[in-house]
Amino acid sequence: MSLAYAVRLKPAKEAYVKAAERLGVPVARVRLIAAHAWDVAGAQAAGCAAAFVARPGQLWNPLVPRPDVWGADLREVADQIIARDR
Repeated sequence: MSLAYAVRLKPAKEAYVKAAERLGVPVARVRLIAAHAWDVAGAQAAGCAAAFVARPGQLWNPLVPRPDVWGADLREVADQIIARDR
């Protein structure tokens, strides 16, 4: 079995673009929520919005631009996203 395309994994931009295409939205309308700076950095570099869940023990990389949504837990992050989308 051969693949007709090369598989690309995050943080490759193609992974986020493909997800947006599958959802039928522009990549800028996709928001990745993660507790790892690497995942947030990849999404932002691909043109997505991002949110960081600052769980205990998770450190932010100061070389990565801080996302516009940041919370101590998933509920706090979700509340911010809902408030933004109203």
